[in-house]
Amino acid sequence: MRAAALLALSALALSGCGTLARLSEVGRPPAETPVTDPTQAPGWRPVTMPMPNPQPVPQEANSLWRPGARAFFQDQRAHTVGDLITVLVNINDAANMKNVTGTSRTSGQTGGTTNLFGLENLLPTILPKPINPGSLVNTNSTSTNAGSGQIQRNETVTLRLAGVVTQVLPNGNLVISARQEFRVNSELRELVVAGVIRPQDIASDNTIQHDRMAEARIAYGGRGQLTEMQTPPVGQQMMNIILPF
Repeated sequence: MRAAALLALSALALSGCGTLARLSEVGRPPAETPVTDPTQAPGWRPVTMPMPNPQPVPQEANSLWRPGARAFFQDQRAHTVGDLITVLVNINDAANMKNVTGTSRTSGQTGGTTNLFGLENLLPTILPKPINPGSLVNTNSTSTNAGSGQIQRNETVTLRLAGVVTQVLPNGNLVISARQEFRVNSELRELVVAGVIRPQDIASDNTIQHDRMAEARIAYGGRGQLTEMQTPPVGQQMMNIILPF
C-alpha cells in the first residue's frame, strides 16, 4: 500500500502542471499560443556553427556593382533578421523491410563412471534406487525457433508555412524559425520548422525547400481531445517504464 501511494503521488507530481492545464480547458477547445518573438522562447538558443575566416571587402570607386549584392535592384528575398520566408515541406518517405529467420538445434549427452577408485560401489548405498554406474547421466534437448517480421511505412507530408529569420550567421547563412497552429473543433494542430539555410538557395518567390535546410527540425503534432484519447495516462506510462515484465 505504501508503494502504491508513493507511485500515485509521483504520478500526480509529474503530471501536475499538465493536469491543471487540461482541467482549465474543460468545456472549451484548447487555447492557441499567442504570436511571440521566437527568440524569447525559454528553449531558444543562438546557433553556433563553424565559420570561415572573414575576408576584407574590396572598395571599388566609380562602380555600379556593390560587393555582396545579388542584383542591381533591391532584392525582395529574405536576408536580414525579421524578414519573412516561406518554407515548403514536401516529404514522401516509403520503406519496406521483410525478415525471416529459422533455427533448429538437437543435442544429446551421455555420461557414466564405471571405475573411480572403487567409490562407484558406494553409489547404491547413497542413492535410493539401484543404479548403473556406466549410465549416470543421459540428457537430450531439442530447440526450434522460427520468426518472421515485416515493416511497411509510407509517410507523406506536404505543407507551406511562413517563417521568420531569427539570426544571420557570420558567413551569411540564415537561421529561420517557422511555427503554425490551426484548430479544428477541439483539436489544436501544431507545426514547427527550424533550420539553417543559404541565401543562394532561396527561390525568386522567397521560398525555400525543406531539403535545403541544414540542422532541420520538423515537428508536427497537436493536443486536444483526440490526442488525449490516443495517449496513455501518465500512471500507465510510468508503470510501463518501471515494471520489469
